[in-house]
Amino acid sequence: MKKIFVTRAISEAGIAKLRNAGHDVIVSQKNGVLTREELIDALRAEPYDAVLSLLTDHIDAEVFDAVPSAKIVANYAVGFDNIDIGAAKERGVTITNTPGVLTQAVAEHAFALLFAIARRIPESDRFTRAGKYVGWEPELLIGTELKGKTLGLLGAGRIGGEVARIALAFGMKVLYYDIAQSAPIDELGAQYAATVDEVLRAADFVSIHVPLLPTTQHLMNAERLALMKKTAYLINTSRGPVIDEEALVAALRNGTIKGAALDVFEHEPLLTEGLTELENVVLTPHTASATQEARDAMSLLAAENIIAFLNGETPPNKL
Repeated sequence: MKKIFVTRAISEAGIAKLRNAGHDVIVSQKNGVLTREELIDALRAEPYDAVLSLLTDHIDAEVFDAVPSAKIVANYAVGFDNIDIGAAKERGVTITNTPGVLTQAVAEHAFALLFAIARRIPESDRFTRAGKYVGWEPELLIGTELKGKTLGLLGAGRIGGEVARIALAFGMKVLYYDIAQSAPIDELGAQYAATVDEVLRAADFVSIHVPLLPTTQHLMNAERLALMKKTAYLINTSRGPVIDEEALVAALRNGTIKGAALDVFEHEPLLTEGLTELENVVLTPHTASATQEARDAMSLLAAENIIAFLNGETPPNKL
């Protein structure tokens, strides 16, 4: 029997799978994110063999050194920018993630945000609840239709590909950029662009689906925002720092672009000053993958990664 520490309560499906495999699973009892000190103290408390971390946990050299007995950290997320991969390799620690299982949830949320900002749904909801609706008006809260518009995708992995499929079903044109052309997306009927700038100039909606890397941080800066159509909308369900939010707030205020819809934020959980004051922004609290189906599948996949490693096998999602 191996000891496994889970940094926060997650779907019981994965916890049960670990326990059914004969392991001793200790789940943090704190109702919230462990502080750095709390995380280190918790890891030092027992000679754990594995750690199941969340994207809100910053896992670096000091954290690895707090639990030298744990040679696997299974991240409950697709992204892994919260983990120092270099420090893990230096210590012989295996890192895994949970790709694929939240593709549908995130893609659907991205498209929900696209609909919400295009048809001004949250703004209409606020207007109605505030008692401002006094009857039908011909020019009230005018939005834009999707059919025939161009959706620009930055990133053409699993999630970007599913967003493309949905968009094409709604009669949109899809133009995408990635570091490599994607045959599966091409086969759907999307068109490949040679550069990010080409996508930005042509798109009526831009949806971001890239990982957070040094090369993608502030991918959308003031210069790139200025390339977009004044009637265009920006949607982000990837990672917050991909957008320079100060530049975005300025662009939304001065009409450089029409609107934005964000599920992730540059300084998460803090919001850049000005975002909440703007009517042409839709904000959701990093909930793109928040469906029961996705959460259950993520926990099961994280558990499978740990079980495989502890059985001496290569985890299915080793980074």
